[in-house]
Amino acid sequence: MVDQPLWEQIGSSFVQHYYQMFDSDRSQLGSIYIDSSCLTWEGEPYQGKLAIVEKLTSLPFTKIAHSITAQDHQPTPDNCILSMVVGQLKADEDQIIGFHQSFILKNINDAWVCTNDMFRLAIHNFG
Repeated sequence: MVDQPLWEQIGSSFVQHYYQMFDSDRSQLGSIYIDSSCLTWEGEPYQGKLAIVEKLTSLPFTKIAHSITAQDHQPTPDNCILSMVVGQLKADEDQIIGFHQSFILKNINDAWVCTNDMFRLAIHNFG
């Protein structure tokens, strides 16, 4: 078996950590963002750790479970990591729905943080 490149290992570890925290206690997600981080959630922009955590903790469900279908990671020219995640989620008693999420991860003071985060449900409106 071939060893994964370092960016794959870091990206995969981040994705596992992120969704584990999201599913168990979203208020703890502030630890992975910084004050200049950006989140676009279903087309709505949020900037800064506090605004992002406020948005994520205000989502209208009490329990959620993510299942990751696929994830891809790439190194960027400025030593960051671009991660793309595709999966399914189940919130409360709602039906299972697909989602897409992308992250840019940056190493700051020997810790990997999320500087950019984009999320969309996999809903297609052809009307």
